Amino acid sequence: MEYVYPAVLSANDDGSYTISYPDLPGCISEGKSLANALYMAQAALTQWIGYLMDKKQDIPVASDQKAVVIEEGAFVTLIRADVKDGRAVKRTVSIPKWMDDKVAEAGLSLSRVLQEALSQRLL
Repeated sequence: MEYVYPAVLSANDDGSYTISYPDLPGCISEGKSLANALYMAQAALTQWIGYLMDKKQDIPVASDQKAVVIEEGAFVTLIRADVKDGRAVKRTVSIPKWMDDKVAEAGLSLSRVLQEALSQRLL
């Protein structure tokens, strides 16, 4: 799922930036430069939303960017996070008997091999 939240970036004296999310209290990060701060903002948002999903907690509605109150020297930007549901699901698959025998002989995990192959194909 995709989420977009306003983030407040505040410049620090050393050229770094502190990032916070008004809608996600406690979700804070830092970046050594503006580019790094934007990268860190996306990573923090993705992890925070993923955590809320894992804990089955409500995901707050994002505020309107224009409604966010900021201190002097700070600015608001929108950050997008694409959060993938990483929970395992059981699927029934069919493969030829000879292939199943080879998988067992090689000591491979059929689930892992399938995940790797699908990741290469889909990403």
